[in-house]
Amino acid sequence: MNPLIKVALRYGVLAGIIGAGLLIGLYYMGRHPLLIPVYADFRIIIFVVFILFALRELRYYHQDGILYFWQGIIGSFLLTVCFATVALLALMLFMHFVPEFLSEYIRLETDAIKSLPAEVIDRIGKGVYEEKLRSLPDTSAAALALTYFVQSFIISFFISVILSVTLRRQPKT
Repeated sequence: MNPLIKVALRYGVLAGIIGAGLLIGLYYMGRHPLLIPVYADFRIIIFVVFILFALRELRYYHQDGILYFWQGIIGSFLLTVCFATVALLALMLFMHFVPEFLSEYIRLETDAIKSLPAEVIDRIGKGVYEEKLRSLPDTSAAALALTYFVQSFIISFFISVILSVTLRRQPKT
């Protein structure tokens, strides 16, 4: 198997297992993990660490110190696919066995939306506010897990570009 694929898959599965463990751990510590703002999400740290280690291993142990930008992007993308898939499956499985996870999410998110100040409601629009409140009780486990899946790619994209540019090293001509 191509080292680019093998390294990315190995680190992606490991990151997914750790990420799923953190999701479950945060929930049982009393901090619902899906209500943490994206800018403070633990996935940022996971992606930085695992993409960095994966690309460095690829560059130094499999390619004699050479890493092209496209290899960094593809490796990071494959790592993210593995992470997001493992986390999605773990989250779906967890919500199946612990239905309180979803019901608590809906309750806490509803309380947070209802506590918004009038200025914020005016800024986002009364219609958007009411639609969010109306649709929140119908949130399904699959929709929540899919949102987490998609957010993982958005978070990873920026980190991937930065680390791929930083770690690239081309042969001297």
